[in-house]
Amino acid sequence: MLALFVPMVAMAEEPILPIPLKVPYDRVKAKLGKILFFDPKISSDGTVSCHSCHDFNHGGADPRPVSIGVHGKRGNANAPTVFNSYFNFRQFWNGRAKDLKDQANGPIHNPVEMDMVPAEIEKYLLSNDLYADSFQKIYKRPPRYDDMLDAIAEFEKALYTPNCKFDRYLRKEKGARLTDHEARGYRLFKTLGCVTCHNGINVGGNSFQKFGLIIPYRWSEKFPDRYDITHDPKDKNVYKVPTLRNIALTAPYFHDGSAPTLKKALQKMAYHNLGFELSKKEIDAIEAFLRTLTGEKPAILREGD
Repeated sequence: MLALFVPMVAMAEEPILPIPLKVPYDRVKAKLGKILFFDPKISSDGTVSCHSCHDFNHGGADPRPVSIGVHGKRGNANAPTVFNSYFNFRQFWNGRAKDLKDQANGPIHNPVEMDMVPAEIEKYLLSNDLYADSFQKIYKRPPRYDDMLDAIAEFEKALYTPNCKFDRYLRKEKGARLTDHEARGYRLFKTLGCVTCHNGINVGGNSFQKFGLIIPYRWSEKFPDRYDITHDPKDKNVYKVPTLRNIALTAPYFHDGSAPTLKKALQKMAYHNLGFELSKKEIDAIEAFLRTLTGEKPAILREGD
């Protein structure tokens, strides 16, 4: 009992917690949500699916600086990763969605993204035998828009990425250790103050913070910040802190996709939010630590349908 207790105490002292090895979810609903997630026919021109902006071969994020919606319309932000989004306290850069279901509703309505209305989606789902049968079995009624959102949200809940190198280190698994370079990067991450905002189970995603806290960052009324919600001037350039899970896979970085590499992102963040420039050795070490946050691809993506 003591042997189990001591590592738990040690882990509790760390500002970052490992992702659970298992997150309970409704597998049947999630599998239906998976099909919907990849379906472009729930957009007005039949070209944009959820996966269009959340590429599973790119860490669940969009490799383009800003997302492209129906009829080639350009969005105003880089789509953040959908991986581990279940652990975020709010959704979207400005936190305007309270949960995954609320989030899924946003892009479908947005005229720049999928530009659809519930009635058209329900008509399409009802005309498709696979969907009509699946919804009837799961929800005991013909397809409804709200049920579709529920299924997509359940699929997104399943998109967690456990067992990254750093999580195994935190759990003190046999043979799991950081290299000296990675460990130095983690120490710098904590002592320089990065961990003030990037902590918890998702290494972020649990608070709103200002980008440009020390040295102001350029602002545009197009940015999806908290000001867009509150209209309070102090909320300009205030965003939900992004997760750093799988950060090595999700370039470009920031709400405006302005940092093409992890090194550039570290330089820019240190300058604007710490107020000084990092040395090359410091950047290399912190980057090495951040690369230990790449987890396993979600199990549901490795399963056959």
